[in-house]
Amino acid sequence: MGVAPVAAVMVAVSMVIPSPAPAATSARDLRLDLFRGVALWLIFLDHIPENVVNWFTIRNYGFSDATEIFIFISGYTAAFVYGRAMRERGFIVSSARILRRAWQIYVAHIFLFTIFMAEIAYVAATFQNPLYAEEMNILNFLRQPDITIFQALILKFKPVNMDVLPLYIVLLLLFPPVLALLLRRPAIALAGSALLYALTWTFGWNLPAYPNGVWFFNPFAWQLLFVFGAWCAVGGAQRLSGVLRSRVTLVLALAYLLFAFCITLTWYYQPFARFVPGWLSEWMYPIDKTNLDVLRFLHFLALAAVVVRFVPRTWPGLKWSILQPAIHCGQHSLEIFCLGVFLAFAGQFIISEWSGGPLVQIAISLIGIMIMIATADMILWYKVIEGRHPSARVKSPDADLAGGEV
Repeated sequence: MGVAPVAAVMVAVSMVIPSPAPAATSARDLRLDLFRGVALWLIFLDHIPENVVNWFTIRNYGFSDATEIFIFISGYTAAFVYGRAMRERGFIVSSARILRRAWQIYVAHIFLFTIFMAEIAYVAATFQNPLYAEEMNILNFLRQPDITIFQALILKFKPVNMDVLPLYIVLLLLFPPVLALLLRRPAIALAGSALLYALTWTFGWNLPAYPNGVWFFNPFAWQLLFVFGAWCAVGGAQRLSGVLRSRVTLVLALAYLLFAFCITLTWYYQPFARFVPGWLSEWMYPIDKTNLDVLRFLHFLALAAVVVRFVPRTWPGLKWSILQPAIHCGQHSLEIFCLGVFLAFAGQFIISEWSGGPLVQIAISLIGIMIMIATADMILWYKVIEGRHPSARVKSPDADLAGGEV
């Protein structure tokens, strides 16, 4: 489907909003940690094929999934941390911090790649099942390890489930000038992002992948969600507050979510497909995840509008003990994401080798999430005893995956 109408709307919205942006609040918004933690759990569950628990993830009830949540929050937190650093320390210092964080995530990606390759290769050889190597897209690594390792170092080769970190590395590498423009002319920055998104769809821009094809998450398209999150962090959220409080916005968001839910039902229950007009199917499909289809982007915006309406920043539930595990995972997203990739393949292996039924699949999913929670709590405990956590002493809020500790 075309993207020109939505791109035009994004440009218009950004242009009618005055600049410069007001400074973002310094208090940490626990909603970001909460929903980033939940997104990490959903990504882990979605990475385990033939898992009955997958039916409880949001990808089965609408056009978008946890990836949109993750990228938006990453853009928001990156601008939240480095925007203040750029105001206080200038472009050079803040850019150096952003590039340092990109390097740290790159190192984490290569470390995860090494462990992930070893895990898959060991399982494939031990159980004499080459399907693991084929399903996880590492056959080229086993045949030509020297070439494949080099391609992995330049982010062109990515096994299955390892596409998010390379996307984020590229977005961070290009973030310093974008952030500088966001702080000075936020409307122009957002309009430029929407324009790049539209041009990407028009001309089919993407980065090449190895051994063939293109990046699964096209950075030229997904940058729109990242930049939109950053725009919200530097003042856009305050500008949109009136729109988000509007009952019309709520009704439109709920109507679109209902529409998306009805369409997704036809994917799983074929008899319902006859109720979708042919012209609508021709206009909608395919709903492209690689290039962040407009329908996916709008679905995320509708979800965000509803969540912001019913879960305000001061929501008492953010202090509930039952939500703290998700918040802790969201506060340590880099480590938890890498752990989730490892655990997802382990869960896939157990289900495949032992023909795990629904009870086994539920147990694997719950145990995996419990391991992620325990890891986050252990990291938090280390930070507290070392005095590097807000509960131990007063410090600037961190952005974790987005910005590390500042």
